[in-house]
Amino acid sequence: MAVSDEVKKQFIDYIMLQVFDDQYIDRQEEKKILEEGIKKGIAIEEGLAIMRQAASEKNLVLERDAEDRAKDVLEAFATNDGKVDKKEFENSVSVFKTHSKGKIPDHEMRRRLKQMMENNGWKAKEGGLFGSKWYSAIQ
Repeated sequence: MAVSDEVKKQFIDYIMLQVFDDQYIDRQEEKKILEEGIKKGIAIEEGLAIMRQAASEKNLVLERDAEDRAKDVLEAFATNDGKVDKKEFENSVSVFKTHSKGKIPDHEMRRRLKQMMENNGWKAKEGGLFGSKWYSAIQ
């Protein structure tokens, strides 16, 4: 079912209202926006598409997309040699930070990336003769 231009405009206005102060859509805001879209007769997939389009056009940050990009980079490193070393992990943090425009604290990004690694069974390369326990230290 196609959404009318008027409903789409109202939905985009609602999105802009939610990000008015920080230009950032976190997961809770995303859920709230999608719930409002459902009330207006917009399917979840279509609501996400409209939200992504608005984010692209208005230079907004979607937390989900920033996480997905960092996860893709982390996955590439993990599948390269089977493990993620400290430099690769820090590169993934940097991608996450860039795409989230610094809206997420560093310790939170590291925690989330570590959780992604654990959820996907990716191993960290740490320790060794002169190595540190950088991965184990992430809380």
